[in-house]
Amino acid sequence: MLINDMKRVIEQVSRDKGIEFNVLVKTLEEALRSAVKKKFGNKIDIEIQYTEETGELEVFQFKDVVENITDPDFEIGLEEGRKLDPECEIGDSLGTKMDTTTFGRIAAQSAKQVIIQKLKAAERNVVYQNFINRKGEIINGIAQRVTRSEIIVNLGQADAVLPKREQIPNETYRRGDRVRAYILNVHEESRGPQIVLSRTHPEFLINLFKTEVPEISEGLVTIINAVREPGSRGKIAVVSNDSDIDPVGACVGVKGNRVQTVVQELKGEKIDIIPWHTDPAKFVCNALAPTEVSRVVIDEGNHAMEVVVPDNYLSIAIGKQGQNVRLASKLTGWHLDVKSETRYNESLQSGFDSIVKLPDMDESLANRLFEKGYFSVEDLSKARPEDLVADFQLSDEDAQKFIDAAGDALEMEKTGAAENQPAENKPAGDQPIDENTSDATTETDDMEQ
Repeated sequence: MLINDMKRVIEQVSRDKGIEFNVLVKTLEEALRSAVKKKFGNKIDIEIQYTEETGELEVFQFKDVVENITDPDFEIGLEEGRKLDPECEIGDSLGTKMDTTTFGRIAAQSAKQVIIQKLKAAERNVVYQNFINRKGEIINGIAQRVTRSEIIVNLGQADAVLPKREQIPNETYRRGDRVRAYILNVHEESRGPQIVLSRTHPEFLINLFKTEVPEISEGLVTIINAVREPGSRGKIAVVSNDSDIDPVGACVGVKGNRVQTVVQELKGEKIDIIPWHTDPAKFVCNALAPTEVSRVVIDEGNHAMEVVVPDNYLSIAIGKQGQNVRLASKLTGWHLDVKSETRYNESLQSGFDSIVKLPDMDESLANRLFEKGYFSVEDLSKARPEDLVADFQLSDEDAQKFIDAAGDALEMEKTGAAENQPAENKPAGDQPIDENTSDATTETDDMEQ
């Protein structure tokens, strides 16, 4: 079995299992070595060679040339040795070919076990190498087993797992259903590679558009970023590399056929396709569509924007439970504070009034400060004296006086706000404050009421 038609068998297994020819040869060599050791013990000195011309695995045992033989299994006499090699001398080591058919049933069984183990290990390695290079791709499979915590997906060459956390909420699968998913990760484990799939990852959305929109695969349109709340809503930012191509139109398709194909695959998840812009403020306005934006105030230091919208657009800008502004913030990378025009104007008036009330402040100087962007005592408290001196022809002493007064007023505002806070909102031993409550959410609640 180990000699006749060996080459043909190895080539056949190599094709069927996708394992390299040389890997199989080394596997058989190791199996044969294990069989020899099983029969003759670990002390035996052997060498195994595969002859490609004949397709034969040959086993050579090396014995020491001695004058008086004490162990015939490991020694050979000088006279017999010179029949094999006329030039051999005492102390040389001579190799003689062994008859593999004499190894016996136990040795053959040992060889078989080693072959099976090595073939499985080699097969696992081939699967791992194939899929580690496909990480980040979309793949199709069949649901083989469905449990509460995961779905086992048959990919043909291997099985993959789609964990519950990577499944779109409320979607259900039955055994035999087609599963299309994104290869999230490939882990190398002793029992075989674990392939982890995802249907919730933003890259799944990006890859679906790459599949459906030729302009993306051809490099004419680029997806800058994508964010999702799986099963509910997603946003992608796109830009055209060709002035003649509308990136949004390319992704939408004729009568919306391209985006609808993606929506159907995502079980009805709504997709907003946003034109990317180099100007962050314009990009933010696009991301909040279809709302209108009255003005944007940028805070570079905190990487934040205050977005002011008409009163009747506030609920649209924020979205249900704050979803629209939340996704827009993730898409653009800016912290967004959305306010209605009424509330924004009230805050401006309140800020102006707080400046006017400062000691020795007149309304004319307050207006000039306001025009320069000092909208409140908080803004003025952060000013640099040299800027006030240069912009408003103030003395160093007056500039510092107004900055200090603004700081004192700000501190008093904070102290007063804390004292006037309703009892149910004040921190108590077992009643923590929700630090994630935003102004935007509060405004939405007020409008809905």
